[in-house]
Amino acid sequence: MIRVVLADDEQLTRQAVASLLGLEPDLEVVADVDDGSKALLAIAEHKPDVVVLDLEMPTMDGLRVLELTDVKAIMLTRHARPGVLRQALSLGAKGFLAKTAPAALLADVIRRVHAGMRYVDPEFAAEALAENPCPLTDRELEVLRMVDDSRTAPDIARALNLSAGTVRNYVSSAMAKLGARTRAQAARMARDNGWI
Repeated sequence: MIRVVLADDEQLTRQAVASLLGLEPDLEVVADVDDGSKALLAIAEHKPDVVVLDLEMPTMDGLRVLELTDVKAIMLTRHARPGVLRQALSLGAKGFLAKTAPAALLADVIRRVHAGMRYVDPEFAAEALAENPCPLTDRELEVLRMVDDSRTAPDIARALNLSAGTVRNYVSSAMAKLGARTRAQAARMARDNGWI
C-alpha cells in the first residue's frame, strides 16, 4: 500500500479526492487535513510515502510545507504560475498537477512519484517554457524582495544603504514595467514569476 497524506483547505475537494483515492486498491489516505500546519503534523505522525498538497492554504501554504519536510510531494493547484512551478520543483516537489485533473491521473501520478519519477502537468510545463524573461534590473529586484506590509521606503533604504528617494524610484520603475498599481502588487508579481 502507498500511504498518502492529503492537504487541501477546500473541504469538498479534499473529501472527494480522499474518497476517490480510497477506491484504488494500492492507495491508502492515512490523513486528510485543511492547512499546511496540520499537514506537517500529519506527515510527522503517519510517515506517508507521498503527500498531496494544495498550493494555496491558510496558516501555511504548500510551498512552505515543502521547505519544512523531505517527503515525496505532489502539488495541486488551480492556477500554476511559472515561477511557482519552478519554486516548487526547486523545493523538492516531485509532481505538479491541476486540480481539474481526473482522479485516475492523480492516482497514477502518486504511483509514479512513489516509484521515484516526476510528473508535471503538460500545460503548466508549456507555460513555464514560454515564460517571458524578467524585465526588471537586479537593483529593482533587490528592492522588491524587501517589499512587504511592514517595511516603509526608509526601512528598505536603510537595509540596502540607499536613500528613500532612490528606493521609491526603483519601486516606481518596477511598477511601470510590470503594469502594477501598487508596490505590493509589483512584489507579488515578481514572486509569482520566480524572479525574487
